Amino acid sequence: MNLGYFDYPLPKNEPVLEYKFGSSERNLLKQVLEELKSTQQDIPMYIGGKEIRTGKKNAIRLPHEIKHVLGYYHEGNQKHISQAIDAALAAREEWASLSWENRANIFLRAADLIATTYRPYMNAATMLGQSKNVHQAEIDAACELIDFLRFNVHYLSEIYRQQPTSSPLIHNRIEYRSLEGFVLAITPFNFTAIGGNLPTSAAMCGNVVIWKPAHTQIFAAQMFMHVLQEAGLPKGVINLLYVDGPSLGNTCLSHRDFAGVHFTGSTAVFNQIWKTIGDNIHLYKSYPRIVGETGGKDFVLAHKSANPDILVTALLRGAFEYQGQKCSAASRAYIPSNISEQVIKKLVAGVKSFRMGAVEDFSNFINAVIDEQSFNKIKSYIDNAKKDKKAKILVGGKCDKSVGYFVQPTIIEAKDPRYVTMCEEIFGPVLTIYVYPAGNFEKVLDLVDNTSPYALTGSIIAQDRAAIELSTNKLRHSAGNFYVNDKPTGAVVGQQPFGGARASGTNDKAGSMLNLYRWISARTIKETFVPATDFRYPFMQEP
Repeated sequence: MNLGYFDYPLPKNEPVLEYKFGSSERNLLKQVLEELKSTQQDIPMYIGGKEIRTGKKNAIRLPHEIKHVLGYYHEGNQKHISQAIDAALAAREEWASLSWENRANIFLRAADLIATTYRPYMNAATMLGQSKNVHQAEIDAACELIDFLRFNVHYLSEIYRQQPTSSPLIHNRIEYRSLEGFVLAITPFNFTAIGGNLPTSAAMCGNVVIWKPAHTQIFAAQMFMHVLQEAGLPKGVINLLYVDGPSLGNTCLSHRDFAGVHFTGSTAVFNQIWKTIGDNIHLYKSYPRIVGETGGKDFVLAHKSANPDILVTALLRGAFEYQGQKCSAASRAYIPSNISEQVIKKLVAGVKSFRMGAVEDFSNFINAVIDEQSFNKIKSYIDNAKKDKKAKILVGGKCDKSVGYFVQPTIIEAKDPRYVTMCEEIFGPVLTIYVYPAGNFEKVLDLVDNTSPYALTGSIIAQDRAAIELSTNKLRHSAGNFYVNDKPTGAVVGQQPFGGARASGTNDKAGSMLNLYRWISARTIKETFVPATDFRYPFMQEP
């Protein structure tokens, strides 16, 4: 029963704390880092609100200190996936019928808990488990996750207020129902905020969710699950599983009540999910919603009018923050010949000034890559570039996994604009640059557009307004998030809704109203107050 229309105004973005030396937030975070490192956690799955321990335990190690074990998570199997689906479906009717204000207030409370009590714990878990420096953790595990929760409540309230017009003697209305079944959320290692947003955005709309985080993000994921439980999330609404991908796909994607997938990860995995859904389409009660944000080979294009210092800063931050492990990270750059010598000199000096090491030392700008598999992949690209005449290592290139998975930030100059590291996603601290004749700007626009199958983010660095307008138009489909005189990373909820097309995903724009529309199913209701009592129309009358 609705007793009023409740307003959730547009929130302000959560302020980013600076963690300056001597600040209270810095001292508290240092204490929590020490606390989490000093105890080994036993991490269960969560099915139907219950903690599930299987006894099959896997170690969680710090990427930058691989000998140190943070804790152990309990790995599940196909049986647990089925149990989670059953628990979700059992919770579905009651959750979907809960009043909007009571659903909303759970997520608003979760946001406030992260902004206060849990802020150092969410940040510390992300720093240790995913090897993020303090600033990268703060903008992710605290600010962005808080913003997702608060802004999504506002956006969904705005959707619910959208109603059709009515005519005399008739009243029309639209109900925004949850999907008929369960939603599968598959989340990546690199952003705790994505790990939190994908299951909660669907749940906020009244859906029940099976949530599988990347194994390398479990430490922070289970911390967020504690927050949701403390905020009052009912049992079974979100079920957190640590299982292998094939078992998850075989069970969830063949279930009659599978209603949709909210995915962030590799293009190859998303393609396989889409194919499996297509093969199983005859099994489902409804057509599933398929939402995915996948890879990127993100570009920075400089015009001959570019300010070299703006360009260098955009590249150093855009390519190397969080070791380049962002879908949006600057990975290929096109630099005009008139400023190339100056830019390269400053880029090399910038990389040499980086400090690299453990996250507990706040003076380090660079930390470790996520795991050995990623380390080996990145190293293979660097090793091949060292031997290839089409490429030149300008700075970096050292890789060492004796203590942690450390890859020195590396800049490659490609002699061929279609050299492999200009085309393929590496997902590490590797930037490839190509120097082009300063007068060939328009030709380079075509090169930028056609070199990669991805279309996630990109930047134009220029002082010339005509060049900015030309590139904005020519590269209209080359990036879902396009930046002018800035790095191609750091999208803020409510300001730059995030997502790309082509091989980068379905462009459903996380952090906006567009994404939430995917998790609701509208029902139109027409009520006639004075119904007709005669089938005949006026045109049928005879003189």
